[in-house]
Amino acid sequence: MGRGQFVVTLFVLAMSLGSGARAQAGKTEQAPLKGKAAQIRAVYDGWAKAFEARDIDGIMSFYVPGDALVAYDLVSPLQYKGSAAYRKDYQDFLAQYEGPLHVEFRDVQVFSSGNVGFIHALEKISGKMKNGQQTDMWVRATSGVIKLNGKWLIVHDHISVPVDFESGKAVLDLKP
Repeated sequence: MGRGQFVVTLFVLAMSLGSGARAQAGKTEQAPLKGKAAQIRAVYDGWAKAFEARDIDGIMSFYVPGDALVAYDLVSPLQYKGSAAYRKDYQDFLAQYEGPLHVEFRDVQVFSSGNVGFIHALEKISGKMKNGQQTDMWVRATSGVIKLNGKWLIVHDHISVPVDFESGKAVLDLKP
């Protein structure tokens, strides 16, 4: 499946939720996720464990290898093309921290149909940077996933924060 075809498939999936699986997690009143939704949510949970362990190979094991991966992150450049570029982004990010990192998800929603899906959530990353600054920041996270050889892998990440257009600065102090 080409990149354009994948994007169209995800759009159609999002517009026709009645025909796919839709699940929400992160709230105590929700029933446990089942089937594809649980498998896709497990990608985020596994990623979080690898991230908290600062395990770059573990982190990258949740992404498609090669050039199919495209990611939009908080920092430059405008986009990361390929798993090698995104690996370097992660290495640079992790190098800024000392000690443990923690990840928390809120308002997780999973959508899937066939061998494609996406998951979005509010994601909090907290930890102590090497300069002594404590970070505790909520971001918006969306990942497009595809099932390859029986395994769900992230083919697209989009991490963002709102922008205050008057000041031209990112708004980093919002909380759910």
